[in-house]
Amino acid sequence: MGEKDVDHVLKLFVYRMNQDDPKKCTSNKLCRLRLVKPLFRISRLPKKRVLLNPYAEELLLAKDRDLILRGGLAIIDCSWKKAEETFVKTIRGTHRKLPTMIAANPINYGHAHYLSSAEALAAALYRVNLKKEAKRLLNAFKWGPAFLSLNKNLLEDYGVADTEADIREIEKSYFSPKRE
Repeated sequence: MGEKDVDHVLKLFVYRMNQDDPKKCTSNKLCRLRLVKPLFRISRLPKKRVLLNPYAEELLLAKDRDLILRGGLAIIDCSWKKAEETFVKTIRGTHRKLPTMIAANPINYGHAHYLSSAEALAAALYRVNLKKEAKRLLNAFKWGPAFLSLNKNLLEDYGVADTEADIREIEKSYFSPKRE
């Protein structure tokens, strides 16, 4: 399946819990622009989709691209302060977490892990080599392209990682304290 086919096949979903300021919520904007499909009940999450979950046991790998192209990619938009309790609930399906990246959004700029919904979706798409779609999502925000430039080296290194062990090594090299 070529990149041309992705525009017609790729399905992106968001379940919004409305726990953050609606004016700053990136998933609200993505829904308004019809770049993602809003879901009004968590039970409406498609069963064969990949759900981004910061507490998942498995990392998102390049091989997950086929799962995303077949069933879609979903996020749950909730406050980071309430994220753990949200994701502890039993939600069936394929759960994946992203490797560590740096936020570029104005609220969490420069912090590892605290990505906005738009950044998380774009990072996942970039990770599975759907770069055009990742850029399309990020271009909806003034700060969006900064996410790609801030994480450029990380994204390139993760892009060649085939296993979770490879990703862990990359994370260590970027985020472990350096000894002198």
